[in-house]
Amino acid sequence: MTQATARHILVDSEAQCQALKAEIENGRDFAEVAREHSRCPSGQQGGELGSFGPGQMVPEFDKVVFSGELNRVHGPVKTQFGYHLLEITSRS
Repeated sequence: MTQATARHILVDSEAQCQALKAEIENGRDFAEVAREHSRCPSGQQGGELGSFGPGQMVPEFDKVVFSGELNRVHGPVKTQFGYHLLEITSRS
């Protein structure tokens, strides 16, 4: 079964998500931004979500994580929880 590891940043608004994405794309560390801004408890670990398979996350997450380019910041991705930036760190 396919497995992936990823990290994310969860915020309340699409605008904030876009602004944080720009900061990361301009060289700011993803983990640092996650610790500072993410509403998810995983933010304290730099947004790390660990390893998971298809169907273990919400569908919007799965779509990006299991088809998106590795080591690139994806988003904003809107879910029932808010707006996410996602970085897929591995997939096998």
